[in-house]
Amino acid sequence: VQLQASGGGLVQAGGSLRLSCAASGRTISSYGMGWFRQAPGKEREFVAAISWAGGRSFYADSVKGRFTISRDNSRNTVYLQMNSLKPEDTAVYYCAGRTGTNWLSSDSYDYWGQGTQVTVSS
Repeated sequence: VQLQASGGGLVQAGGSLRLSCAASGRTISSYGMGWFRQAPGKEREFVAAISWAGGRSFYADSVKGRFTISRDNSRNTVYLQMNSLKPEDTAVYYCAGRTGTNWLSSDSYDYWGQGTQVTVSS
């Protein structure tokens, strides 16, 4: 599975962005999917995850209530709607396909996109 993330950019604090993750090579309908992010000088961290059918989702406490993960299996695409953005949300955002059982651990994700930069100015 090849994953292509897009939709990042520069936005002011309080603004919104919608990230997309388009998959190719194989359908993602049988995979749980997730978003992670990595800020400069920090380790990659979990942001959000969604079950294969989209019925369950889970969020990091830092984004809960502001970010929404969704998927459209007919389009082989996963989304991350980010509202009320804060400067601390600045990072490279990665989408990933999960084959393991731990939704929060990057070790459970075998397929990774190349990342898209999100910069939030204060």
